[in-house]
Amino acid sequence: MPVDSALLEALERGSWFSSLPGEMKAALLSESRVMRLANGETLFRRNDDRSGLYGIVDGMARISGLNKQGKEAILTFAQAPDWIGEIALFDGEHRTHDAVSEGGLTVLHIPQSSLDALLEAHPQFWRQFGLLLAHKLRLAFAAIEDLSLLPAPLRLARRLVIIAQGYGEQSDMPAKLLLSVSQEQLGQMLSISRQTTNQILRELAKKGLIKVAYGEIEIIDLEGLKAMLS
Repeated sequence: MPVDSALLEALERGSWFSSLPGEMKAALLSESRVMRLANGETLFRRNDDRSGLYGIVDGMARISGLNKQGKEAILTFAQAPDWIGEIALFDGEHRTHDAVSEGGLTVLHIPQSSLDALLEAHPQFWRQFGLLLAHKLRLAFAAIEDLSLLPAPLRLARRLVIIAQGYGEQSDMPAKLLLSVSQEQLGQMLSISRQTTNQILRELAKKGLIKVAYGEIEIIDLEGLKAMLS
């Protein structure tokens, strides 16, 4: 289906999609459909059958998992221009986590049958999907290392920097770095208590690096946050 210019522009801001061969871009776009989810609606759940690939063009998806007691572990928040769902593309297994709309979400969905047909006809495109998966794996390894080696203030500052930079996917920096994540959610991602998270954020705000509002964190001095990590 034709993809309107605004959605295409959102995708092109991502380093993965913008670097794809023209033939692959055209094939993905021709098989895509736009999905819009309201706040709290589910894109997919852990153990669901694989259902294709999703390119986020607006809004945010909360990627998380629940244990048997109903406690949620938030892994990350995926935002435009992120792509999600690639793990099941490779191993053919069920979904690993939940993906739920956080405040509203618009995605470009490439169905599984279309991906299978594309890769059957063009096996060379596996490399591009492999690069997407490798990028996510690098982020996961870095997060594990941070959890083991960095004290809570540096771990939090590093995660703010990574989110602000679109987890390495954002090819250009927005004029205003406003992160739609609450203090509680940030703490959950980093295994830091809400009280400690609040204390760290207040210290960063005192230094003029950030501003904190309800459900949002604005980055005032990204370079200053980066300097904390050097």
